Amino acid sequence: MAHYRQVGEIPPKRHTQFRRPDGRLYAEELMGEEGFSSDSSLLYHRGVPSSLVDARSWELPDQTTTPNTPLLPRHLRLHDLFPGEEHKAVDPVTGRRLVLGNADVRISYAVSSLPSPLYRNAVGDECVFVERGRARVETVFGALDVGPGDYVVLPRATTHRWLPTGDEPLRTYAVEANGHIAPPKRYLSKYGQFLEHAPYCERDLRGPAEPLLAEGSDVEVYVKHRGDGPGGLAGTVHVVPEHPFDVVGWDGCLYPYAFSVSDFEPITGRVHQPPPVHQVFEGPNFVICNFVPRKVDYHPLAVPVPYYHSNVDSDEIMFYVDGDYEARKGSGIGKGSVTVHPGGHSHGPQPAAVEASLGAERFDELAVMVDTFRPLHLGEGGTAVDDGRYAWSWSGRGPSR
Repeated sequence: MAHYRQVGEIPPKRHTQFRRPDGRLYAEELMGEEGFSSDSSLLYHRGVPSSLVDARSWELPDQTTTPNTPLLPRHLRLHDLFPGEEHKAVDPVTGRRLVLGNADVRISYAVSSLPSPLYRNAVGDECVFVERGRARVETVFGALDVGPGDYVVLPRATTHRWLPTGDEPLRTYAVEANGHIAPPKRYLSKYGQFLEHAPYCERDLRGPAEPLLAEGSDVEVYVKHRGDGPGGLAGTVHVVPEHPFDVVGWDGCLYPYAFSVSDFEPITGRVHQPPPVHQVFEGPNFVICNFVPRKVDYHPLAVPVPYYHSNVDSDEIMFYVDGDYEARKGSGIGKGSVTVHPGGHSHGPQPAAVEASLGAERFDELAVMVDTFRPLHLGEGGTAVDDGRYAWSWSGRGPSR
C-alpha cells in the first residue's frame, strides 16, 4: 500500500538516534516486503523486537486438503460449521476451519466469541472479511475497530490479536495468501495513487490512528510459518520477554488497514458487466471481488443476470453474505453459502432465474468472490458441509444409480 502514514513519535531522519525520556535509544525496526525493494515501514520499539526467551511447537488447525474429484461444482454451507453455542469456545485465529486451499491461498471460516492469542502469519498477507459481529483488531501498528462488511488487510508478519466485541458472535471469512494482497494494479498510478476510475480510493481506507502500548512479561506469540506440515505450513509459539505492543511511533507505506465493502462504488453498464469490474484486491495467482447492491443493466433488452461462462483458467469461489442473489434462485443457495465453480465446468444462472430477472432495475445482494488460477482442494471444513446436491441443480436430477 503506497499511501504513506505517520503515527506517534518518530525522529526527523530515519536511521538516526531516537532516544527515550530516560536517555536510552528506541529500537528501530524496518518491516519491509521483497527484501528492500518494495513497501516498508519503520517502527520504533521500547524493547528489542528480536528478543526471545522460549519457543515450542504449535499444532495448527487441520490443514489437510482433498482434491475436487470427480470434478464437480459444489455448495458448502458454512453456517453449519459452528452449530449452537460452539462459538463460545472458539477464537478467530486458532478456531479457523479450512474450507478450500491450494499452493497460493487458503480460505477459512470461524464463528467465535473468545479473544485470539497474539498471532502473526509469517507465510503471507491475510485479508479477513467480517461477515457478522464486531471486533477490535490490536496490532503493533495500533488498533482497528471493525464490523460487518469490513475487509481487514494484515501484512505478513504483523503481530496482532482479535478481540470480539458486541453482543453477537464474530463471523470471519479469512483469505490467507502465500504472498502479498493489494489493490489491483490497474487501479493505481505508476506511483501508487488510486486513479479516477478505481471504485474506491485512499479516503476509504482506515489505518491505525495512534500507537497501542501494553505491558507484560514472558508473552506468547503464535506464529504460522513455512514448514513440512500439510500445505507446507507449521506453527511455533514464541515467548518474548516484553509485550510486543511497545511501538511508540512508526511511518511508511506498509501497515494493516480496514476497508468497508459499503464504500465500494459499483461499476455498471447498459449490458451485463464482467466480474473484473467488481474486483477489490489481488494476490499471487488469485483475485478478490465483491458484488454489492447496485443498479443493473439498462439496455431495453438487457439480461441482468450473468451469462453462462466457463472460466477455463480459474476456480470461482462465491461467498453469499446478504441479500437475494438473483442468479442462484432455486438452487438452495442462501446466506452463509459458498459455491465452488471449478475451472473446466461451465456455470451460470439457474434456468428459471434468467426469465425472472428480466426488467429488474436493481439487485440487492452482497457476495465476496475469490477466483484462483490454480485448482482448489477441499479443506476439512469444506468437506464437512458439502450439500452433495448442488451439481445437479441446473438439470433438476442427479445420478440414477
